[in-house]
Amino acid sequence: MNNPTRKRGMHRRDFLSSTAAITLMATTSWPKVVFGAEETVKIGFLAPLTGPVSAWGKPGLDGCQIWADWVNQAGGIMVGGQSHKVEFIGYDNEYDAGKARTGAAKLIKEDGVKFIMMLGGDTWPGVQPLAANENMLVSTLLPSDLTPETDMLIAPCEVHPIYNVTGVQWLAENYPDKKRAVICAQDDALGKPSVATYLAAFEAAGIEVVDEPLFFDPATTDFAPVMTRLLSSDPDILCLDTSYADYVHPLCEQAFQQDFKGTIISCTADFYPKIIEKTSKEFMEGFIFQFPDFDDPALNADQVNFPRPNEFYAEYANRYGEAEWGAVSWEYASIMDLWADAAIKADSFEPADVLTAMKDGGTGKHAFGDADWWGEELFGINNALVGDWPVVVIEDGKAVIKEYKSIPAWWAQHKDLLIKHFTDLGQMWNQRG
Repeated sequence: MNNPTRKRGMHRRDFLSSTAAITLMATTSWPKVVFGAEETVKIGFLAPLTGPVSAWGKPGLDGCQIWADWVNQAGGIMVGGQSHKVEFIGYDNEYDAGKARTGAAKLIKEDGVKFIMMLGGDTWPGVQPLAANENMLVSTLLPSDLTPETDMLIAPCEVHPIYNVTGVQWLAENYPDKKRAVICAQDDALGKPSVATYLAAFEAAGIEVVDEPLFFDPATTDFAPVMTRLLSSDPDILCLDTSYADYVHPLCEQAFQQDFKGTIISCTADFYPKIIEKTSKEFMEGFIFQFPDFDDPALNADQVNFPRPNEFYAEYANRYGEAEWGAVSWEYASIMDLWADAAIKADSFEPADVLTAMKDGGTGKHAFGDADWWGEELFGINNALVGDWPVVVIEDGKAVIKEYKSIPAWWAQHKDLLIKHFTDLGQMWNQRG
């Protein structure tokens, strides 16, 4: 197994005093920062801030406020010979496509934002026509939103659901006796492509999925029957797919109450201390997922590009509470690192200029290491930044990075399986209406 904390000489982040954007501003190739600048660049944050999907919106906006404070305190972003402060303008789309379209119109036409960050999924179709007409650069956390027509839509951080293969790969390598899995997910634009990915990953690992994936209605509130059905097949692996936090918590409670003794794997485990409180530390021991706490020392590995992760986590915990840290707390901020670097490189905030600079050379500095702009075979366009991703396991009540695994390496061996399962569930770009 690779050691995620192994050092290979001086770490590039030893030279960073703040975000990557500030680092670039400090180099000799750029004008000096002008402190006290009055210019402002506005960034739209169009995501669910309330409701059952808010765990993948609100914590991200909170993280962005920390990012903005750090950048602004250091003088802002230097573009066009002038320093600009960053202002985030949030709009709660409540994970509704119609509200997302209304929000996009406000952010673009009234607020004059230069970039919009979204969760994506079911809300993206409401925004797509307007974003295309306005030539607006938009980011999503869901590469499954990408198609050849979405040339101004990028997935520069989260490569959902493809990174889920790394958790299954690690499980198979470390628990070779676990051979029987069941899967459940909400029936929507997040659940379906993720199920396809887990099916491919289990098949590649020689793990049998012993029942048809259980797609439950997103309006479900009683998860006892769901868990009863899942456990009726006597699995030793319980896969919760990319279920929302509002589903993962009661699903885990039901698995505990129904005396499940096997291994649980899930895309996320947002606010997992609250799950432990309702189950037990022993029950959650060995829970496998994909999102680390940023106080993890493994984030000090040479490959990691996220600036000052441990300090970021401490600041987040100080402002919002450690228990509120979740999967997206850092993700939107990491997208802003890439965006700011590209804006400085382009010497422009205009969306098309920033996109060109961001994709220049076909590679980018992803949070977990240098990565390639990828996706044409699966999404029809190379607008997803794909490289390594961490496998996280709960040990003694705390999330621990066990290993960084390569998504491109898995893809090189098993891409036919992934394409097959995406096709079977109607999730290829040319199947989505």
